Amino acid sequence: MDFRLNEEQQMLQDTVARLVRGEYSFEKRLEFSASELGFSAGFWQQLSELGLTAVPFAEELGGFGGGGVEVQSVMTELGRGLCLEPYLQSVILGGGLLSQAGNASQHEAWLGGVASGELKVAVALQEPQSYYNLNDVATRAEKSADGYLLNGRKAVVIGGHCADLIIVSARTSGDSRDAAGISLFAVNPDSAGVERRNYPTIDGFKGCDITLNNVQVSADALLGSEGDAAAVIEYQTGRAIAALCAEAVGVMEVACELTLDYLKQRKQFGVPIGKFQVLQHRMVDMMSELEQARSMAILAASVADGEQSDERRQILAAAKNVIGRAGQFISEAGIQSHGGIGMTWEYNFAHYAKRLVMINHQLGDDDFHLAHYASRLQAS
Repeated sequence: MDFRLNEEQQMLQDTVARLVRGEYSFEKRLEFSASELGFSAGFWQQLSELGLTAVPFAEELGGFGGGGVEVQSVMTELGRGLCLEPYLQSVILGGGLLSQAGNASQHEAWLGGVASGELKVAVALQEPQSYYNLNDVATRAEKSADGYLLNGRKAVVIGGHCADLIIVSARTSGDSRDAAGISLFAVNPDSAGVERRNYPTIDGFKGCDITLNNVQVSADALLGSEGDAAAVIEYQTGRAIAALCAEAVGVMEVACELTLDYLKQRKQFGVPIGKFQVLQHRMVDMMSELEQARSMAILAASVADGEQSDERRQILAAAKNVIGRAGQFISEAGIQSHGGIGMTWEYNFAHYAKRLVMINHQLGDDDFHLAHYASRLQAS
């Protein structure tokens, strides 16, 4: 099969690559991460001005009309720069949920702003007890005279500290782990009763835990049909998994490049340590894992925007599992090759390793997706 990008896709990837190389040095990233916003407002604006925040949206919604391959091109380059901007949360997952579940008036109200980068969206699907099961929803939404009252807690909402809109999953019926009965609501983070506890994550991003205490939302805040959001969440998290896989490949590419450069430069006993056979073998193993991960990311991108099916579920689970394991191997082997410097805050490899660890845990780790893949095989 020919996996080469077409001319338009290559131009898109080259545009993102030039932007990241020119604006996102490692030193700048440390400054962005330590700031109150947690990322670069200027870089986010540049993504918007170049139309990159509009890539996955349909043309009638002001978008580029891109699919999984176009998103892969963008996310791989953002991964190479360890970019902190909420592209995955706002554009891919948040925008995807709004696109699929929202009605025409909700599209008009919000999607244009998401596509232009003016409206930042965060997605609150996880809860403290849910582990990786997004159907485990204890947050409740009870009907009121003016719409719904939301009560509950959401955990690890990346980008929630600065979001203009938060999409919240809440249960309108059923038991706490039922797929049926889950609904989606668009919540203004400044609404009365919304409390956010912000904190940094180990990979330099900012997240928050959200408490909803009798938060009043109007009936217009409901996205899609009441109680039928589980299928929408599953489909859109699948798209986000494919995007994460692409980002992970970009991170792994730079991690391997940094390790290879270090093996060429660091000397021991008067020769570069890359001359030692055991380290050569380790480097080959790292590159082999990278190539497997790249192949699985391409496969995931090819089904990301396809119709939901058991095959799509299995491919995305397999991709997340393979890429999670590859990321862990490359992180550990790279640190072993570097020695102590590979763990220091001042050296960029450590930050690539931390990002790979966190990517593995976002939207289900390798063990979770292995079990998911096996359960699909048994059911078929």
